[in-house]
Formats: sequence, C-alpha cells, structure tokens
Amino acid sequence: MASRPAPTPRIDLDAQLDAATRDPDMLAAARALAANDVPVAEALLRARLKARPFEVAAIRMLAEVAGRIGRYGDAETLLRRALDLAPDFDTARHNLAIVLHRQSKSAEALAEIDRLIAADPEAPGYRILRGAILVRLGEYDAAIALYARLLADHPAQAATWMSYGHALKTVGRQADSIAAYRRAIALDPALGEAWWSLANLKTVRFDAGDLAAMRAALARDDLDDEARFHLDFALGKALEDAADYAASFAHYARGNALRRQNLDYDSAATTANVARTKAVYTPEFLSARAGQGCPDPDPIFVVGLPRSGSTLIEQILSSHSAIEGTSELPDILAIARKLGARDHDEAGARFAAKLAAADLAALGRQYLDQTRVQRKTGRPLFIDKMPNNFVHTGLIHLILPNAKIIDARRHPLGCCFSGFKQHFARGQAFSYDLGDLGRYWRDYAALMDHFDTVLPGRVHRVFYERLVADPEAEIRALLTYVGVEFQSACLNFHETDRAVRTASSEQVRTPLYVSGVDHWQHYAEWLRPLRDSLGSALDSYPSQPQH
Repeated sequence: MASRPAPTPRIDLDAQLDAATRDPDMLAAARALAANDVPVAEALLRARLKARPFEVAAIRMLAEVAGRIGRYGDAETLLRRALDLAPDFDTARHNLAIVLHRQSKSAEALAEIDRLIAADPEAPGYRILRGAILVRLGEYDAAIALYARLLADHPAQAATWMSYGHALKTVGRQADSIAAYRRAIALDPALGEAWWSLANLKTVRFDAGDLAAMRAALARDDLDDEARFHLDFALGKALEDAADYAASFAHYARGNALRRQNLDYDSAATTANVARTKAVYTPEFLSARAGQGCPDPDPIFVVGLPRSGSTLIEQILSSHSAIEGTSELPDILAIARKLGARDHDEAGARFAAKLAAADLAALGRQYLDQTRVQRKTGRPLFIDKMPNNFVHTGLIHLILPNAKIIDARRHPLGCCFSGFKQHFARGQAFSYDLGDLGRYWRDYAALMDHFDTVLPGRVHRVFYERLVADPEAEIRALLTYVGVEFQSACLNFHETDRAVRTASSEQVRTPLYVSGVDHWQHYAEWLRPLRDSLGSALDSYPSQPQH
C-alpha cells in the first residue's frame, strides 16, 4: 500500500515572525543580507532550514538570497513553499509577485499583487508594482492612470515620478514624461536614473545648470554605484551634445567600467556557445526536421544587436495594417534556457536535437500562447523585437518554421559604440566593455553567416545604412519578404501612433535622418580596443554570403 504524503503542518505565522525578530541566528542572517554578504546569509539560512524545515521566515529569506543572484526559479519555488505553509504571509506573496515579474510571468504576477491589493488597496508598494506589471503587459493607459492616482496620494515619491515618466515616454507623451523626470530630480537631485532617463530620450538638451547639478551629485561621497554610473552615462550624452567629445567619452568610459565590474560576463563562453550552436544546426540536421514545428505564420522576429536599427524596422512594419508591434518579448529566451538548463547550454541547441516532432510543435504553440497577452489589435501578424533572439535562430526555425526572421545590421563601429553609450535597464552584459562588444559582434555575425549557409534565404537582412539611403527600396523588399503588400504608411512610419518601449522611442517618431550614421567618428581616437576585437569582421562589412 502506497504511503500517504506527510501532511502540511499548521503554521502560527505571527508567532514564527515574532520569534525570528529575537533569534540570534535569524538576526545574523538578516545582518548578512543587509550587508549583501550572500554566501554567509545562504549558509546560515540553509543550516537553519535543515534543522527547522517549516520556518517560513527563513524560507522567505533564502528566496531573497536566490533572487539577489538571479536564481529566480529557485526563489519562486521557495516562496510558493512558504505560502503553502502560511497563505497569509503577505511579505512572501509580495516577494513572489516581484519574482514572477522579473521572470516576465506577468499574468501570474498580476494575480498575486491583485490578491494583496484586495486586502490593502492603499499600500503604495503594491500599487507601484502593479503599475510596473501593467506596463510589461502593454496596458499603458491603465498604468499611467494608476501612477497618476498614486502620485496624487504620495507626491513626494521620486522613484514613482520616474516610473510615471517611463510610461508616458512609451506612449509618446514626451513633454509630460520630461516633466515627470524633472519632478523626480527636483525631489532627489542625485537620482541618477532620472537624469539618464532624460538623456535617453535623445531629444533633451541639458543646460549649464543641469551639468552643474549632475557634477555636484557625482561629487557626493554617499552616492551608490547605480546612481553614479547613471549620472556618468547622462553626462556623457550631455557633453556629446555639446561636442565636448573627450570629456563625453571619459564619462561614458567611467560609467561602463563601473557597470561592468558588477556583471558576470565571459566573452569566451559566448564564443563557445556559438560554436556549439553551429555544430548542431547542420544541413543534415535541418533537413531531417523539415516540415516539423507549429505551422502558424504569425510571428515576425527582428533580431540583431541593440542599437542596430531594430526599433526602426519594428516601427516601419507596425505601420502596416496587417502587422502589430509588441515589444522585446522574453519568451523565446525562456524556452531556450529551459531546454539548455539540462546540459548547461545557454542556447538549448544540443537539447533541441533530442526533441521529437510533437515536442517542436508544442514549443511553437507554447510561444504563441504565451505571447497572446501582448497582442491587442487582432492583426494577423505580430513582431517580437528581442534582439538577442539571433542566438536562437535555429530554435525559432524548428518550432515556428513559417515565422519570419529579420536581421537588423549596422556598421559594427556605429552599432557597438552606440551600445557602449547606452545603459540598458537589464541584460546586454556584453555592452559595457569595448573589447567584449567587438567580440560579441563578431560572434553574432559568424552565427548569422552560418544560418545564411545552412538555411539560404531564411533570414532577411536589413542594413541600416542602406535603409537610410534608399528607404523605399529597402521597405518594399522588407514587405515582400514578410509576404504583405506595400502600404505607403510604412514610408511614413514616424506618423504611426503606437507605444514604443525601447531607447529609440523618440527617434522612430521622426523621419529618417543620415546624420547619425557615422556619428561614432567623433570618438574614433578612443575606439582602438573595439577595432582590435572586431578584427576582420570590421573589414568585411557589409558583405554577406550570396546564395
């Protein structure tokens, strides 16, 4: 007779939490967390839970440890365990909503935060998180209304004014977004991210007072690293606009160096991953799987490197009546990571080789199901503009053989240096060092060249310089590849009213201009590490295989 599972014990949550505030071991773990001494905190908490496996305060704290080092799946498992034991543990539920949000499980995150808000509708922290989740879901009007109500109740919250500014920027309310960012700065002049948010609009020109305020903030000795590198990026942009390129580069370099020291990125691992992917996706491998996968033609993937013109391509395509723009969707990355987790293969290439036809079709349907929440218009085609999906070109082809894949490409010096000037809210760890950038561009180009060889014609490439020089010819070719008729609205893409989340949000709301194509040349004397790491890839641009 099978044994019954042990019953979940009844937890006296208040008594446990009260005891934890007086327990020396729990206090020591809390002090380690406060000092961000993750190894010590983890060791203390694991020892604690080995002795007391049902102590929900320790479970929640261990989930916090997992979250701090990016193990969000582990954090989610721990928090769900804590809530199984103590369903009324609101702190754990709030933490779970945050972890789900960070994993882009937006619908689940919204359900958890709504449960908390139902019990405490005025809690600012819950409302702030709900606004962020609504933005992730593309519900911008609802998010903007939420932030406006929240700020009416709590007008002195600088970070909330900044989040409000982000949402306003996304829907094209530029003047209102500038006012919101300025309000955040008035409340906290050292809020580096607000200064960078203004700079990142690419349209704001800072005056002498702004420069003095940013320099004064940087001179403070109580400034944390995050505020400091945001200020450096903002000053880099301000001085670039003033044509003081030497001082501008110095700030960009300092901001990047500070950001890079807190990131775990290994360019050799990227190169090895590209080599593994190429080894899997051979002509024989692809031929054996022809006709498999989910046949739906809905997705259009725009891939490449950040700052390569991908947002421009998205805006052009989204101006067509049959195509909807969404955003940089994380779903392909999540599928690949779930596959690759079994054999430590980031792209999931080796594990993809083991999938049966039914598995491939199921993954394609999974992607379409997960992304449906981002589709608001009912148009038959939609765009996924996650640039890093280039790594997963083979997987996309296997699971969605009729999806379109567009490679946005720009001169490597222009593309890489534009990435170096950009602070990304998340991801893109390769972009904070000129040597890493060059090696990453080289790996990207090599992988896409491989797919040009093994899947000729499967990927359509758009060169930014050609698009700017002859937009109508390039746009007609792009629409022909996608399989839709030419519409003049695609030429007038800057008139299209839609939400744009990326750093190019304001640039794609203006007509095409050629002045930015060679802007990197102002910084040429400082780009030797980038040139060296690009090597022959620099000399060969823009050649591509002919098939």
